[in-house]
Amino acid sequence: MNEEIKSRHIVKINLPGGIVAAGDLLDILNAAEKSGIENTSLGNRQQLFLSVSSEQLEDLSHEFAIADIDFETDADIHPNIISSYVSEDIFSSSNWLREGVYKDILDLFEAKPKLKINIADNNQTFIPFFTGNLNFIASETSNYWHLHIRFPKTNIFYTWPILIYTEDIPALSLEIEKIILQNKGYFYDQPEIDGNLLFLEIASDKNITKNKERLILPDFQLPYYEGFNRYGNMYWLGIYKRNETYSVAFLKDVCAVCLHSRIGQINTTPWKSLIIKGINAEGRKQWNWILAKHRINVRHASNELNWQIEDQCDYGLKLKQYLVRRFDIEDIRTFKLCFAIKINPKTGLFGSVIIRKTAETNEIFDILHTRDFNPNSKDFILYQERVSFEDLPNVLAELCDNFYEMQTNGTMRSPIDWDSNDEQTTDNSPVMVYQCNHCLTIYDPTYGDSINGIEAGTSFENLPENYCCQMCDAPKSEFTERDKNVLVDRFDS
Repeated sequence: MNEEIKSRHIVKINLPGGIVAAGDLLDILNAAEKSGIENTSLGNRQQLFLSVSSEQLEDLSHEFAIADIDFETDADIHPNIISSYVSEDIFSSSNWLREGVYKDILDLFEAKPKLKINIADNNQTFIPFFTGNLNFIASETSNYWHLHIRFPKTNIFYTWPILIYTEDIPALSLEIEKIILQNKGYFYDQPEIDGNLLFLEIASDKNITKNKERLILPDFQLPYYEGFNRYGNMYWLGIYKRNETYSVAFLKDVCAVCLHSRIGQINTTPWKSLIIKGINAEGRKQWNWILAKHRINVRHASNELNWQIEDQCDYGLKLKQYLVRRFDIEDIRTFKLCFAIKINPKTGLFGSVIIRKTAETNEIFDILHTRDFNPNSKDFILYQERVSFEDLPNVLAELCDNFYEMQTNGTMRSPIDWDSNDEQTTDNSPVMVYQCNHCLTIYDPTYGDSINGIEAGTSFENLPENYCCQMCDAPKSEFTERDKNVLVDRFDS
């Protein structure tokens, strides 16, 4: 049995932007079917995976060569470019960002990137903003983008000081990638990185006007992304499989219905699901028939949809399924939260609550959450360490209760107290925190820093002189006092 597992290979096909033409996907599926492959799976970066034997790999490589299909085997040299195109019209409506803009950007790439690139609308919360190395986020100015760089193998962020024009994204991405990879001693897997050096290397011979537009992101709320849903006079269909496996036969039928009904493309999501847009009322009958034929359930519970686990990780999947069952039994509310199960230390996942397996041989976990439970933050707080497998559901339930306690203990006004004629007011009094100049991690005296053994309520002045940033180990002297009210976006320009 172990030899059989070792002899299997993972084939990855990138679907740039999470967009794939129905005809192109059908070509991939036909090649897989001819090679004796029955199932596929999706990835956190909107890719397609095939698990194949050595014999199947030989046949599949031949079929892919005939069909001119790019793929990687047991490697991730070229991480997929992910985009929020899938959310357009159904989860968000940008002032200027449309289908053509996404496709123009993707078409202008002259080479396959080796760094992770995210292209996201600033009005949506379905696609993560900062899980890439180069994170382009739409600005309020038409055809201009913010850029936030997370240097490879680090949690060090750098805010590009100028907005990027749409058509410049591909060339700039490849230029930044080239400099980073040719200068790893400065920009790759280093404890300290000066992003200004990178900026000056690219922009030293240009007149630069610093960007004055702040990036403000929406409060996180994961939209329900499954089942039939109406938008305008059309429908979209979200398809999710709790085992994260989609049969080749089912996907071939999906492609056939798309082609028959002139739906040009299929979208994949970071939640390892599919979304098909543009279904008319009459077309629902065909889709219902396909779902029934392949015994596909729809309308799963929300607390089953708000999880991210590592790609091709059976242990993480089984742990998720166990925890979801326990949440169901205990009737745990998880609205506005999302969870990530992290088995490998260098895996970047999107989650407001992180379940991180320790390196110990037995099943011991650390539980962390992001500041204010916003999964787009990179500021982690250790909630409880060395939690046993048996205690894990109870500790997570307690953390969820704490989250709702925080939301209802006075920081939010109860709707029953609102006067319909009384506008809500916002308290903009300064709340001072301290931000690391290197990775932008926040030290908030209210919370302290449990990772470094600092109790809640400890003022910055009373921190020990050898205090270091919990993320990048920068010294205390490298923190700057800032008003928390202007750090809504976590990455102030």
